[in-house]
Amino acid sequence: MKIDKLIKEAKEELGELFAYYDEVALFNQEKVLNAFRNNRVALRHFSGTNGYGYDDIGRDTLNKVYASAFGTEDAIVSPSFANGTHTIATCLYGLLRPGDTLVSLSGMPYDTLQEVILGESNGSLKDYGVSFDKIDLTDKGGFDFDAIKERLQKPHTLLFVQRSRGYSWRDAFLIENIKELVLFVRQFSDAPIVMDNCYGEFTQKQEPTEVGVDVVMGSLIKNPGGGLAPTGGYIAGKKDLIEKISYRLTVPGIGMEVGSYEMGYRLFYQGLFLAPHVTVQAVKAALTYSAVFRKLGYDALPRSGQKCGDIICSIKFDTAEQLIAFVQSVQGASPIDSYVTPYPWDMPGYAHQVIMAAGTFVQGASIELSADSPIKAPYIAYVQGGLTYEHALIALKDCLARICHN
Repeated sequence: MKIDKLIKEAKEELGELFAYYDEVALFNQEKVLNAFRNNRVALRHFSGTNGYGYDDIGRDTLNKVYASAFGTEDAIVSPSFANGTHTIATCLYGLLRPGDTLVSLSGMPYDTLQEVILGESNGSLKDYGVSFDKIDLTDKGGFDFDAIKERLQKPHTLLFVQRSRGYSWRDAFLIENIKELVLFVRQFSDAPIVMDNCYGEFTQKQEPTEVGVDVVMGSLIKNPGGGLAPTGGYIAGKKDLIEKISYRLTVPGIGMEVGSYEMGYRLFYQGLFLAPHVTVQAVKAALTYSAVFRKLGYDALPRSGQKCGDIICSIKFDTAEQLIAFVQSVQGASPIDSYVTPYPWDMPGYAHQVIMAAGTFVQGASIELSADSPIKAPYIAYVQGGLTYEHALIALKDCLARICHN
């Protein structure tokens, strides 16, 4: 089958879902716009500060805008967060104390977070006397409510959920899944529920904090940065919890009263404003990639007709060579470093070699079109992002030409 015809058929089949996501983008755009309006954002908020950053109105207002957009009491938005893992770790260290117990309700957390929780003699939570337990997901990738109920009868301090799939073969959790979990947990526990929301922001009309999650967090070089934020992360949630977390970001007793950023905040504001639209561009890309590769006989997620809880498409290849060829083709279709050929390497924080295509304007920004995978069986490529749906389609054609040729 010709590539153009294959893509056209997939797009036609996805028409109803695309219409739904156009509604999601419109709804979230209005929500974000109202967050700007209600907090009276003005040009003066874009200016940077230096030194201590006392009375940094750009920083403080950006926190308020995020809190409004995510339906929370307070938020921390900071360029000081190096990545999503750093952001999540700051939350965990801020809320946990020696002797506490962290319980993951979604199985083992993402690879890079495992050293934070279980590392030996590296300043991990384990080193500080924090215990960890996990409830594995069911074979179908859902929450194991029976096991959760049993575990909640035992001591626990903080409940953790990873919304996106990480390097696992499952779909991201939808808001309805998260709401069901929260209602179930609240029958047995009042412990705070915190969620790694990476890749999930603005994929639906509600955020996890609008259905009972106490704190969400993520990276600004993913969905909420809209492709413009140059670095940073956000944490949004209940005011008392955010205050505790802020003491880990800086120091106890000071929290968010200091912290300057001389480069200015325009890209953070503008990125958030664009985020609802850009995120849906990426969702449409993920849906299209999945539909096309399933037509070619590959197993891929999301399944036909499924809504997305994140911006990722997972494609299962038969061999490591096919996987590597796919990732290399994504790099070749990138606007930056298209001439570079990525190869598997020992990436910090991962147990296996990882190959990564990231020809992005912002280094490592996975809201931009990118693909990565650990080199291990089953050979699953995780492709995500796309600032424009059109770019994702061009890259898809290149990928198919290379894969089909091989």
